[in-house]
Amino acid sequence: MREVDLRRVDLNLLVALDALLGEQSVTRAALRLGMSQPAASRALSRSRKLFADALLVEGRNGYILSARANEIRPALRRMLAGIGDMLEARPFDPATATGRIRLLMADLEAAALVPALLARLAAEAPALDLEILPPGNALFEALESDAVDAIVGVIGEAPAGIRRRALYEDRFVTLMRADHPMAGTKLTLARYLRLGHIVVSITGVGPAPADALLAGMGRQRRVRARVPSFLAAVEIAAQTDLVMTLPSTLAQTAAGMRRFVALPPPFDLGRCTMSLVWHARHQDDPRHVWLRRMVVEAAKAFAGKGSEPMPARKEREQA
Repeated sequence: MREVDLRRVDLNLLVALDALLGEQSVTRAALRLGMSQPAASRALSRSRKLFADALLVEGRNGYILSARANEIRPALRRMLAGIGDMLEARPFDPATATGRIRLLMADLEAAALVPALLARLAAEAPALDLEILPPGNALFEALESDAVDAIVGVIGEAPAGIRRRALYEDRFVTLMRADHPMAGTKLTLARYLRLGHIVVSITGVGPAPADALLAGMGRQRRVRARVPSFLAAVEIAAQTDLVMTLPSTLAQTAAGMRRFVALPPPFDLGRCTMSLVWHARHQDDPRHVWLRRMVVEAAKAFAGKGSEPMPARKEREQA
């Protein structure tokens, strides 16, 4: 089978050929295509040269299709329809969409965000299911391979091809059980350093924000427990004298169980930004655009809970 050089094939010529074969008339094809009759005649001549076949041959009542034209016409129509579908904006109707959405986030972040997100999915996309996956060391690889649709978390540097939108800003608090000996006192630096601490280390890489800040002050706290999940840390804090320092929205999600108090840490940790992160290949995908809107709207539920929702402005999306 000979190899065809597609670079010499004019798509417009194939569109004209489809009209010529459908109308079986140069005049009617010209009218259908909005071109002159000589131009349509030239298109027929070029098509005959391309296919090395007459394509339209004289019959008793005008042109009829050659055997080759009858053979190629179904494939030609399918191909043009496929190209049309490819170029047409892909529709997405959440009301009829099925399947699942896969988001990667830590457990306490999921506990804070997912109830509001599920309420929106139930209203707009009742047949879509939600799957939450735990973070690991290969966050961006999960996006690259389409293992997840998006990530929600505190994300610092992101490589090329990764887009990020700030959801809300949060401050840090120190969480301890309600009947902790320090619960009714002001948390000074000396008292903070005397306490035992829990650190949530999801990836196992790098120091916690509090430890990095203390190291810069030449001080160090005792981390008595390092665990991979917030919910595990919360249960440890609920049953021991260990404390944990974390974003206030997550702390209030845990403190909603009325077992804890949250105190300001004795140093300024600044604010952390919770972000929604996705791959650039899905920037304009209708399904992903809708999903990002759902996550942003769910994050607005954090307003008034110690976080500051970010304005919905396009320039906050960062590469």
